[in-house]
Amino acid sequence: MRTRRSHGRRFTAALLLALLAAGPAFGFSVPHRGEAAPGFDLPRLHGGRLSLASLRGKPVYLTFFASWCAPCNAEAPSIAQLDRRFRRKGLVTLGVDEDESAAKAGSFAKKYALPFDVVLDDDGTMGQSYGAVGLPVHVFVDRAGKISTYRLGEMSAAEIEDAIRKIVAAR
Repeated sequence: MRTRRSHGRRFTAALLLALLAAGPAFGFSVPHRGEAAPGFDLPRLHGGRLSLASLRGKPVYLTFFASWCAPCNAEAPSIAQLDRRFRRKGLVTLGVDEDESAAKAGSFAKKYALPFDVVLDDDGTMGQSYGAVGLPVHVFVDRAGKISTYRLGEMSAAEIEDAIRKIVAAR
C-alpha cells in the first residue's frame, strides 16, 4: 500500500529531475564530480566579501538555503553541529542565502546560531552556476577546488557527515 508520503517523495524527485533537465535552458548548470567548482565573490552577511579563490587548499562545504525553505530549516542544526566538529580538521562551511535580504539571512543565521560565514547571493548568479534550481543544495569541494559531492535536495546528517569526511580526508 502506497502512502501519501511515498507519493510526495516520488513527485518531488520527479520534479527535481525535470528541473535539472531543463536547467541549461534557463542558465542553470549542475557541477559534476571532478569538475572545478565555479568561482564566486559575494558579500558576507556581516561585512566584507568572500571568494572561492580565497579558500583554495581547504575543504569547502557550500550549503545553499533560504529562510522559507522547510528542509533548509530542518537541516540547519545538524549542519551547524557538523561544522563545529570538523572545523578543527580544516573544513570551511559556507552558507549561501539565495535571493533574500540580508535581514532574512541574518534572522536565519541567528535562529540556528550558525557558526560559519553566510554569503548573500541576492541576484541568484551563484545559484545558477551551482545548479540551485531548488533548495536546499549541498556542494562539497575538495582541497584541489574540485567538486566531490553535489546534491540537490535534503540530506540527512549522516549523509552530510560522509561527504564532509571525504573532502577533509582527501589530500
